[in-house]
Amino acid sequence: MDDTPQEITSLVGREVYSNNGVFVGEVEDIRLNLDQEVVNGLALGQLNGELFEEVSTGRKGIIIPYRWVRAVGDIILINDVVERLKGAESSESGLVA
Repeated sequence: MDDTPQEITSLVGREVYSNNGVFVGEVEDIRLNLDQEVVNGLALGQLNGELFEEVSTGRKGIIIPYRWVRAVGDIILINDVVERLKGAESSESGLVA
């Protein structure tokens, strides 16, 4: 495994998949907490229309919390977004449109 630090901007353009192998979207931007120097979330565009057809955001993307990220490599693997969307009614879901 290569432990060489990577630029945060290298995440932009990577495809995001759920841990079940379902395409979620593509990283368009990164949400940072500059005070704590941590990544808070990933702004996704090019969304999978089947996953987000019931979520009317009025926008072309979503922001997912970085805590959902399970692995980063050639692609980004996140927790199962379909299960998270079903619980989006609660304020703890973390999904920001």
